[in-house]
Amino acid sequence: MTFAKLIVSLLTLWAGSAFAQSAQLPGVAINFGQGTNLVDTIEVLVLFTVLTMAPAIVILCTSFTRIIIVLSFMRQALGTQNLPPNQLLIGFAMFLSIFVMMPTGKVVYENGIKPYMAKQIDTTQALTVLEAGLRGFMQKHVRKNDIGLFYEVSGEVIPNDVNAVPLHYLIPAFIISELKTAFQIGFLLYIPFLVLDMVVASVLMAMGMMMLPPMLVSMPFKLLLFVLVDGWALVTGSILRSFN
Repeated sequence: MTFAKLIVSLLTLWAGSAFAQSAQLPGVAINFGQGTNLVDTIEVLVLFTVLTMAPAIVILCTSFTRIIIVLSFMRQALGTQNLPPNQLLIGFAMFLSIFVMMPTGKVVYENGIKPYMAKQIDTTQALTVLEAGLRGFMQKHVRKNDIGLFYEVSGEVIPNDVNAVPLHYLIPAFIISELKTAFQIGFLLYIPFLVLDMVVASVLMAMGMMMLPPMLVSMPFKLLLFVLVDGWALVTGSILRSFN
């Protein structure tokens, strides 16, 4: 214990002497905020706040929600449990989202990010361009009934123009619309595999094989059907066409 206390004391003295020597260096000054522009500081704070919320924006304000839910429904309909794995589905959904959002991304880059990097516009203007791009995409795919739900709950009057809808109304309405569309597509994907499960179960019951799980027998037929009809191309095409 005595040796440990000696080491701690030496380190403390060394740190204090080093700090004192650095404080005596010519031309070195410590600035605690004097002379800085408060507006620039707030802009940086807003920028870091937006970067912190970037994952939520990517997931909820783009096509990612619909795509990942449909792919998850497809995996459950096949009955393959963890195949494809979650990492693969999320990566595939991410690249499909990039493909769908590419027109919006180009507009945001040309009008917002590129001028901002060239110091032609400030942070507020760049964020305004980003908001306008995402708003245009969400307004295209949101349902009016979902927007009306939040105005009904809040008791406010619904504006005649969708451009007048604030973001805190538009974003949750867009999320509900995406969930509804994704579940509709997932229901349609389930139907052929459900019919196949029912046929296999009926055949097994007719043969007296009641103890044999129907899912165990129907899975190879599901995979065979899915491969023969080129299922991944059909599902991917259906998802991408749903955004047109």
